[in-house]
Amino acid sequence: MVEAWLYHSEEWLPVIFLMIMALSMLAYVILDGYDLGVGLFLPWVPDDEQTLMIGSIGPFWDANETWLVLGVGILLVAFPSAHGAILTALYLPVALMLLGLILRGVSFEFRTKAPLYFKQTWTYLFFLGSALATWSQGYMLGSLVLGLNLTLWGHFFAALVGLSFFAAYAWVGAGWLIMKTTGPLQLKAVRWSKWALLGCAVGVGMISVATPLASSLVFNKWFQPEVLPLLLPIPLMTLAFFAIAWRSLSRLPVRLSTQNEYGIWVPFFCTLAIFCLSFYGLAYSFFPYVVPGEMTVWEAAASKEALTIILVGAVVVLPVIITYTILSYRVFHGKAEPLSYE
Repeated sequence: MVEAWLYHSEEWLPVIFLMIMALSMLAYVILDGYDLGVGLFLPWVPDDEQTLMIGSIGPFWDANETWLVLGVGILLVAFPSAHGAILTALYLPVALMLLGLILRGVSFEFRTKAPLYFKQTWTYLFFLGSALATWSQGYMLGSLVLGLNLTLWGHFFAALVGLSFFAAYAWVGAGWLIMKTTGPLQLKAVRWSKWALLGCAVGVGMISVATPLASSLVFNKWFQPEVLPLLLPIPLMTLAFFAIAWRSLSRLPVRLSTQNEYGIWVPFFCTLAIFCLSFYGLAYSFFPYVVPGEMTVWEAAASKEALTIILVGAVVVLPVIITYTILSYRVFHGKAEPLSYE
């Protein structure tokens, strides 16, 4: 059995690394998505609520970005050809994303320690960094869906996906604030979540229609008579989670007015379910391609010997990251408090 696995390692090793990379990026979108979403709301509330919002993501936001580092690192070492093609084509949005993440990191620390008259400056820079990172990630996904060969229509489509990421991250960010805050800010988060849900639903619908029209690869994968009945549960489940989240958000204000927090976790976890379903749909649409329509997982993979060595490192590092992530959320569970270094 072991000899058979080793003999076919050139086939299964690239698939294993593709799965690790994809799951790392999904974890990043979910975990860093909510703190990017919180950043998008930051300038629209008073200073005391801003401080509480910062406190709600303070123990987690830096560690959340570890998943991005892991995913990009695997792309670099396990699929160097694809890394070169993707980074070359997406140089500008990648640079904008990194600029946004740098702005967030600097303004997060400086806002907490800055004198009062500089606080708002760092607040707006934190918002700007969140907005740059959000839009850039959506633009990169839209570009990747089209195989990186963008016409004028392709750039418009990628920009549209970037705008839909604003709604998606705002929704998951508002859901996080519903769970982590109380009082007026919690009620504001419920209102934000309802508007973001509508925006996210429109974005998901538009992209679901536009993607198969823009990509023949996706169209051929989904619209075959023999597979269509098997794939139909994905959009149906997505609609169901949107409906459950809307119903929960409609009932929450009445409950919260009586200090009843039953179901405050429902909107956040509905968002996570929709993210996972969208991820599954994308994975099905483009496997076995790393660069859709251009480069398969086996064409882009490093040598078998290199992947074997990298796998040993991944087996050690991945459980450490997962354990640290679970531990941090366990230690800092409960309601947020204002973040202070005093």
